[in-house]
Amino acid sequence: MANSNSVTITNLESAFAGESMAHIKYRYFAKLAREAGAEEVAKVFEETADQEVMHAFGHLDLLYPKAQLTPAKALEIAIEGETYEYTEMYPKFRHLAEQEGNTAAVAEYDEQIAESKEHAENFKRTLEKAAKRFAALAKVEERHANHYRAVLESITEKA
Repeated sequence: MANSNSVTITNLESAFAGESMAHIKYRYFAKLAREAGAEEVAKVFEETADQEVMHAFGHLDLLYPKAQLTPAKALEIAIEGETYEYTEMYPKFRHLAEQEGNTAAVAEYDEQIAESKEHAENFKRTLEKAAKRFAALAKVEERHANHYRAVLESITEKA
């Protein structure tokens, strides 16, 4: 969507990652605070987490302008991201964790590899279904357009 060689785009991607990570981290801290009986602390973390999401959305609006983003394009981007996760990112992380002997991380990465693959396949199925629906709708729209064109032509011939 955006120029990947741009420093600004790279910075927006980093800012998006940071805001997203802060959101999840604060949700996690809220959960721990609530479990410890610190309800007011949990609420502060949750309120801040909500603000972090809005910051992340602001960055996404610049990275993926609405005028350029269709549901199909969003699915393609999601497929690309999930495929990268299960083919490159998590296998690399898994290998390094295995070298360090961190079996808990290896198990976590194995789960993420499987889930990312499942997510990518789900997005692909959704995109395929959507493409079929759009093709069917296009045929219906074409029939309607042809009908309206014929009616219009018959009216203008009589006039």
